[in-house]
Amino acid sequence: MKTKLLTLCLLTFLISCGNGKIKQNPFVAMAGVTDSTGQVHKVPKTSMQKDCLRPTEADELFDDFVFNYASDTTLQRQRTYFPLPYVVDGEQRVIKGVEWEHDSLFLRQNMYLLLFDRETDMDIVGDTALTKAKVEWFYLKNQHVKRYNFERNRGIWMLTHVDQYRMENEDRNGFRRFYARFVTDSLYQRTHVRNPLPFITLDPDDEFDILETTLDINQWFAFRPAFPMDSVAVIDYGQKHDGMSTNKIVKMNGIGNGFSNVLYFRQITRGEWQLCKFEDTSI
Repeated sequence: MKTKLLTLCLLTFLISCGNGKIKQNPFVAMAGVTDSTGQVHKVPKTSMQKDCLRPTEADELFDDFVFNYASDTTLQRQRTYFPLPYVVDGEQRVIKGVEWEHDSLFLRQNMYLLLFDRETDMDIVGDTALTKAKVEWFYLKNQHVKRYNFERNRGIWMLTHVDQYRMENEDRNGFRRFYARFVTDSLYQRTHVRNPLPFITLDPDDEFDILETTLDINQWFAFRPAFPMDSVAVIDYGQKHDGMSTNKIVKMNGIGNGFSNVLYFRQITRGEWQLCKFEDTSI
């Protein structure tokens, strides 16, 4: 009798999690599902549904997850907590599942940025032990930041909350405000580039060899990357950002185009920085 009862309970659990199928879809909706007409249907957030969620290979690296999240509408709904907390300049709001529209994050741009205080921190990008990460939009002209906060719990990445604030609120050393002006004001940029500027690039005669040389200020303007002027996305893997650091590294990664530039900045006075080295290893 006990054996029959145990079997019945097991079958009930399998049916509730996977419609009678032992092999389950790893992306079980937590907040809602969308049918063929585009209508969103609420699904209760039961503990059993949460137990049915399973990590996938894309959850190993945040990069893999966030690219899937940004491109897959169904996955995005399944990996977003609703109602989603949304704080704008300290004012608490929420976004309901029925109000959510697909957000492509940075995929519509041709690049995104990474910010580091030191070169050794750049290894964190491939760390599979990360549990928190952020995607931030820097709005360069009005100097605001919109931050998407992701957390990984039991191996599953989820968007947990979004906040938006003035750039100056989290910019103790003034680098973000400096960078916003540096990329949008050519005259200002000219006075904040070391001359001559150390330059590292691929040898045009041998793509497997590195060429180290220098650029004068006019050559910098010929070789510099095309900076986004209005807004740019930044991925933060949880690396330490010391408000007192006098060094900043900006890594510019292309999306599907082989573009890779690194800009090294050094603080010269409070709120003022200088580009002191430039790398272009685009392929």
